[in-house]
Amino acid sequence: MTTLEMLVVTGLYMILLVAVIYFTRATLRRVAGAFVGALAASLMALGVIALCEALGLWNIPFEPNLYFLPIFYLGTAITLAPVYLITWRLARRFGWRGLAIFIGIVAIIGPPRDYLYAITFPAWMVFAPGIAPILADSAAYVSMVVLGHAVMRVISGPARQDRLARQPPP
Repeated sequence: MTTLEMLVVTGLYMILLVAVIYFTRATLRRVAGAFVGALAASLMALGVIALCEALGLWNIPFEPNLYFLPIFYLGTAITLAPVYLITWRLARRFGWRGLAIFIGIVAIIGPPRDYLYAITFPAWMVFAPGIAPILADSAAYVSMVVLGHAVMRVISGPARQDRLARQPPP
């Protein structure tokens, strides 16, 4: 993946982030929490990428310059932030069960999404054969959602305490 491709993808996800902020009616505090959660999960994602490359599960070629890795890190955070605003709404509406179902769905659809990217853009990612890369990719998705949501919750508070949360009848 080149720097220009990363910037274009990040720009598209930035548009998605703005739309998600608007449609979820997120407060500034919630957006800040989602972004801090995304920064934490993005840092973890870089570690997972390095570990899985060292284990030979996949390869994500990086452009060999000093600024690509920070752009990749921030770009990954921008792609993750909308996810945490969605998990916040799910937790607010459906509680931990809704969050658990969402995490299960992410575990199932994450690897096919990445494999589709790898097939469509082979210069971006190459998977090793076998089931291990699929399981590692699924575990990475689950870990990113759980960590990011947890950090957002610490920063912004529980979803049920938001002003838009449904209140039990008196």
